Amino acid sequence: MVEWDFARSVTSMRLMTELGVEHGLPAHACLAETDVKEQDLADPAMLVSAAQEMRLIRNVLNHLGTVAGLGLQAGQRYHFTAFGALGFAMVSSPNARSALDVTLRYFQLTFAFTRLHVEDHGDQTHITLDASSLPEDVRAFIVERDAAALVTIQRDLFASRPVLQGIRFTRRAPDDPQAYASFFGVAPVFGASSNVAVMASSVLMEPLSQGNALAFKAAQAQCSALLERHRSGAGLAAKVKSLLTREGAGMPGMEEVADALCMTPRTLRRRLLEEGATFLRLREQVRRATAEDLLSGASLSVERIADRLGYAEPTCFINAFRRWTGQTPLVYRKAVHRALAAPERGD
Repeated sequence: MVEWDFARSVTSMRLMTELGVEHGLPAHACLAETDVKEQDLADPAMLVSAAQEMRLIRNVLNHLGTVAGLGLQAGQRYHFTAFGALGFAMVSSPNARSALDVTLRYFQLTFAFTRLHVEDHGDQTHITLDASSLPEDVRAFIVERDAAALVTIQRDLFASRPVLQGIRFTRRAPDDPQAYASFFGVAPVFGASSNVAVMASSVLMEPLSQGNALAFKAAQAQCSALLERHRSGAGLAAKVKSLLTREGAGMPGMEEVADALCMTPRTLRRRLLEEGATFLRLREQVRRATAEDLLSGASLSVERIADRLGYAEPTCFINAFRRWTGQTPLVYRKAVHRALAAPERGD
């Protein structure tokens, strides 16, 4: 498994979707083939896989890849507040170097795809953004995004003091490098042997204005507990949903799913609760997601979709769908078809 392949909060996908929408890309186009619905983006407790976020990044780049400095625009959205408990640990750290250390310690609570390596060289601290394991088609964008996010967080911590002394990228120079110089405050070097941000060590060691030893300790405890939940239960809800999705109308009950996962129903229930999920809620999410996918096509009638989802009567399905979305299946289908046609009319 590559180092960036860990479960992560859906927050980063929300920020990337917002970027796409601001450039005129519909949310459904950003989220295509990710198995994440637009309403899921508002749930900070939801975990997604790295592959799901990578799919979203490719969707955005496929439509907006020619936008200059798109990675810079993305990275500027990643303030410390986006990182939850880890962000709290950053801002309550005694100094920015400590904030950097705690970020490395709880790296799997970040949204990074590059791996950070930190080395001290005299009065400078070099932070290498290792992108060697990233696919070529997304590498330049992700390095640009992660570098901009790193600098954005440093500026959150030190609003009035310049920390960055230099920045180097392996990518070739863009046609107009001025946007990069304007954002970073220094002229980037392109075509370098590695991606490196050079920070002033003395500034990194200066006390942070919101540093608090007790808050820092509490935040680290939160990070440890959250990371443990991610590791111990990461993917369990997704595995349950996958089992339910494969069965379709014959969705198994909790006992059958627990047996398939080699655990007791009681253990399954407890592990799901640790992820903030329940079996009934997951089953309803699968039904809703499947219904929305089927309604996005035009081949199946509402009656056949209801039967496929295991409802005894179409009215039961219609009532459930109205409860989920606030609209009937037919109204939803018409709205989706209008949205899908909209980009074509604008070409």
